Amino acid sequence: MKRTTKIATVVAMTLPVALILSGCSGGDGGSGGGSGDDNTLTVWAWDPNFNIYAMQEAEKIYQQDHPDFTLDIVETPWDDLQTKLTTLAQSQEYGELPDIFLVQNNAFQKNVINYPDLFSEATDAADFSQFPQAVTDYSTVDAVNYGVPFDSGTAIGAYRTDVLAEAGYTVDDFTDITWSDFQTKAEDVLAKTGKPLLSGQAGSSDTIMMMLQSAGASLFDADGNPTISDNPALEKSIETYIDLVKSGVFTEVNSWDEYIGTFVNGAVAGTINGVWISGSLQTATDQSGEWAVTNLPKLDGVSGATNYSANGGSSWAISSNANVDLASDFLKSTFAGSTALYDTILPKAGAVANWIPAGDSDVYAQPVDFFGGQPIYADVVTFGASVPSNNTGVYYYEARDAVSAAITKIMGGADMASALDEAQSTVEFAMG
Repeated sequence: MKRTTKIATVVAMTLPVALILSGCSGGDGGSGGGSGDDNTLTVWAWDPNFNIYAMQEAEKIYQQDHPDFTLDIVETPWDDLQTKLTTLAQSQEYGELPDIFLVQNNAFQKNVINYPDLFSEATDAADFSQFPQAVTDYSTVDAVNYGVPFDSGTAIGAYRTDVLAEAGYTVDDFTDITWSDFQTKAEDVLAKTGKPLLSGQAGSSDTIMMMLQSAGASLFDADGNPTISDNPALEKSIETYIDLVKSGVFTEVNSWDEYIGTFVNGAVAGTINGVWISGSLQTATDQSGEWAVTNLPKLDGVSGATNYSANGGSSWAISSNANVDLASDFLKSTFAGSTALYDTILPKAGAVANWIPAGDSDVYAQPVDFFGGQPIYADVVTFGASVPSNNTGVYYYEARDAVSAAITKIMGGADMASALDEAQSTVEFAMG
């Protein structure tokens, strides 16, 4: 599910550790610290209906061969969790860490690089060849794996098939295409039906970041240096986005709720976002059977451009305070090794696996009525294997914010090169 793009970087805080720890709402028990029990693991995670539900089902799976095993799951909103990690690192109170905690993918490298003493290596917690390289890269630092991928952020293009048909198209006409081809067809759909195919929040860089990653490009190079200036893929992404908005096929709105409303209320006939958006799509029960999913358009004339990208996602980390052997075996036996787990959590929570073997199960191959009988979840796992990697590093959120500000200026008529140079300088200043 979407858990990354709307959350700004948490500023390091100096509140007393006891105060920070007392602010967390509990699940089955206390507010922090590895269990110290050979059969119990303490977990920090957010969202009872998604991440915590998945952990509870993983506990049941692991208990089948380890009947004395238990989890102590502490509900911890991401903002609070990031603050606690920062505070514990600064105070060196590593004994207050749980055994396992969830980290947003775009924040993973930042935390490992800034606070390496919070983490244990997750080398033995998964066969990482069974996950998409782009996903494992989020939690890899200096060629060492520190996280087991969980929640998929693989991007999809979802479109109203009835609206496409009214204009003489099918979803196949929007599969494996370029953005220029997309715009031509979307303009035709708009002219014939009055409906734009896309929407998004004004001032947000979500769509542009997906375009950028789809070309295997990033806001940073391999050494962590910002690459906002003189970045051909970024410039092409921004140009493409501006063309979409000016043509009327992309509707900008002011808030996330308005964005969701555009396709739920039928004002817009499609969306491009992480697969977690399928949950919001399916709240429009009156549109059941009238949607289909495909891959993304790719950037024209950009070396390395693909039809695949991602937005969001999270991974499980093993702390430096953990029972590492137990935590590793638990994760390897469940999130990195159990088809039964993913078969269970997919129907109720819509938790699409990053673990590639899950896509071969009968449950993933089931037709989804809302999407016209298309087995979209098996398709999405396949998409995920082709997503290019994205360098995030320590200052990813600062860079996103700077690019978002630049986009607003460019949309208002500012020179693109100057606006991106200013964004680059902003990030360099933040980096000291």
